[in-house]
Amino acid sequence: QVQLVESGGALVQAGGSLRLSCAASISVFYFNIMGWYRQAPGEQRELVATITADGTTKYADAVKGRFTVSRDNAKNTMYLRMNSLKPEDTAVYYCNGVRSGVSNWGQGTQVTVSS
Repeated sequence: QVQLVESGGALVQAGGSLRLSCAASISVFYFNIMGWYRQAPGEQRELVATITADGTTKYADAVKGRFTVSRDNAKNTMYLRMNSLKPEDTAVYYCNGVRSGVSNWGQGTQVTVSS
């Protein structure tokens, strides 16, 4: 059973920065693709950013230029660096990793951006 554990969520003022971490129970090298998703109250879960095994990244339009996804194979961890945070970034952020066709999710970490 693969486990993913997010951390780094916090309350931050608009314009501030945070770095989320997603620690995996196996090397992140073994995930075909990993990603960050978020879900705001009353909203559907949405894709934020993804990173493939070869390091190719993709971002939602709403976060392009502000967020950066990365992965450290040696530390079994994926990161999401979030800059210039806006109140609309407030959500629970979830880590996802797909390995051998199986999608694995973390429990989520809360990010709250105050105006």
